[in-house]
Amino acid sequence: MIAANKESVGELVAENLARAQVFEKHHIDYCCQGQRTLEEVCHEQGLRVDTLVSELDSAPADDNAGTWASVSLTELADHIIERHHTYLRSALPSIAEKLDNVIEAHSDRHGGFLLRLRKIVRGLGQELTQHMMKEELMLFPLIRQMEAAERAGIAPPAAPGGSINNPICMMVHEHDTAGRALDEMHTLTGGYVPPSDACNTFRALYAALMELESDLHMHIHLENNILFPRAAELEARPDSGAP
Repeated sequence: MIAANKESVGELVAENLARAQVFEKHHIDYCCQGQRTLEEVCHEQGLRVDTLVSELDSAPADDNAGTWASVSLTELADHIIERHHTYLRSALPSIAEKLDNVIEAHSDRHGGFLLRLRKIVRGLGQELTQHMMKEELMLFPLIRQMEAAERAGIAPPAAPGGSINNPICMMVHEHDTAGRALDEMHTLTGGYVPPSDACNTFRALYAALMELESDLHMHIHLENNILFPRAAELEARPDSGAP
C-alpha cells in the first residue's frame, strides 16, 4: 500500500516504472525532484492524494519491477547509454531539423514563440551532448571500476575530489538545468498542443518534443534515483574494496 506521506515519487517509480505515465499525465517531476513525497507534490499542485494514489494503484503491473534496483551498476549504466543516450543522439538533430522547417513555414504567425522554442531546444541539445560525454568518459567508467574492484576485493579507484559524490553532484546539477529547459518547453507550447493551423510537420514536432520530455524524465530518473544513490552506497560500504 502506498504511504503518501513517506514514499517519494522517485521511489514509487523505481518500484514500478509504469507509474511514470501517471506522473507524466499530471506533469509531476519524478526525476529531478524525485525526493518529494506524494503528499508534498499533491499539495503543491492542488491534487487530491487519494485520487492520485488510486491512479498509481491502477497502473499496469511492471514485469521488470525492481530490475534496475537489483542488476549490476555496470548493466544499468550500459542500459542508460544504449537506450537513452542513443535515443538523444538521434532525436535531438531530428527535432532541430523539424523545428527549423516549422519556423520557415509558420514564422509569419508563430515566429515569436517558435524562435524562443528553438533557443531552448538548441541550448538543451548542447548541454545534453556535453553531459553525455562526461558520463560516458568519466562517471560511468568510474562506477564500473568501483564495482569491479568490490568483486575482486581490491581497493577502488580514486574518485575526483576524493569521492564519487563530486561528479555525481555535477551531473545532478546538469539534470536540474535540463529539467528546467523541459519545463520551459512544456509551458511555451501549452503542453505540446499544436495551434489550429498547424501542418503535419508542426504536429510531428510537438509529438517529438513530447517523446523527448518523457524519455529524458525516465533517463534522469534512472540516474538520479537509482544509479547514483547505489554508486554512493557502494563507495560508503565499510568493506568496499577490502582484501
